[in-house]
Amino acid sequence: MSGTDEAVRRRQDLFSRSALSVFRLNGQFLAVAEELAGPAGLTAARWQVLGAVLREPLPVSGIARSMGITRQSVQRIADLLVEGGLAEYVPNPAHRRAKLLRPTEEGLAAVRRIDPGHAAFADRLTHALGEAGLAETVRVLERLVAAMETATEAAAHPPSAVTEP
Repeated sequence: MSGTDEAVRRRQDLFSRSALSVFRLNGQFLAVAEELAGPAGLTAARWQVLGAVLREPLPVSGIARSMGITRQSVQRIADLLVEGGLAEYVPNPAHRRAKLLRPTEEGLAAVRRIDPGHAAFADRLTHALGEAGLAETVRVLERLVAAMETATEAAAHPPSAVTEP
């Protein structure tokens, strides 16, 4: 095996290990989110969508983009939140058909009920990693997200071949 082949395998192994770690981490985050959201009458998915619109109302497509999931998935959850009185659709001045989702007072109250458990878990995680360690972990994860976006964009739009006239 040449040095080049070894380097390729090493990069593949690192990519695979990072993907498996992120998949495992995602499962852990979802389990914690379900545990925290349950007492407030929410699921992890509903909390996630509601959380995306706490600062400002967003269209479903904007929520999906920020969360990295499909618009259809967010639409289904948003409709359930509206049906349950936890969120509402409001007119979007920038787009007539794509309404904005925003939390209702009931939705805000549900999120506030999660806050004590959320804060306690954040404290436990900070204790385990240290505040600087947790901050560095966040920076590395954000770099990984940006790198994945760059890599997937490059794969979706490979450079076109230049041909001689």
